[in-house]
This record gives sequence, structure tokens and C-alpha cells, in this order.
Amino acid sequence: MCIALPMQVIEVGEAFAWCDDRGQRTQVDMRLIEPAPVGAWLLVFHGVARECIDAQRAAEVARAIEGVEAAMRGDAVLEHHFADLIGREPELPEFLRPAAAPKEASNG
Repeated sequence: MCIALPMQVIEVGEAFAWCDDRGQRTQVDMRLIEPAPVGAWLLVFHGVARECIDAQRAAEVARAIEGVEAAMRGDAVLEHHFADLIGREPELPEFLRPAAAPKEASNG
């Protein structure tokens, strides 16, 4: 499974940042995104920052990861890990939504 992890910037370097990865200090390559200040949240995949996110989104992703880990352990109660998904219809990201059909010109 490929999944990006939320990490918080704790120190900024030239082309990298040191981040807190669930209590571990991890060096993250920052060359794919704009510089992020100390305290910023990042989504990190294979040691590379892919996106700067807000604290709420970081918490949602962290809960989802904990939910996957809980499911792998065989835990039966998982709803609290995915509270942001319960009671709503899933939405496709904008780039996956079908393009609107062009309007036909009226003849008359």
C-alpha cells in the first residue's frame, strides 16, 4: 500500500526539513514543494514532501493511518478512526470529475 504520512516541520534546512514523524526525527526532501516554515504540516511519501496541509487534514490522515493499523491488528471497532467519512457521500477530486458537456447552440 502506498500512503503519504503527515509530518510536522521542526527544523528547516536548504533543500530539506527535519520533521516529527510520530516521535521520530526524520529528514524530508523539500525540493518538490515551496519552502515550509517550522510548525507546518506536510504529507510525505518515501522521504519527499508532496504537499503542505493544515493541522486538521494532518489529524484526519493520522487517524486514518491508525485505523488501517488497527484493522491489520484485527480490531473490530474502527469508526472513530474515520469519523470524517461517516455520514457523507464520497466525492471525486475535481481532476477526476467528468467534464461538463458543451451546450448546443439554439437554432431559432
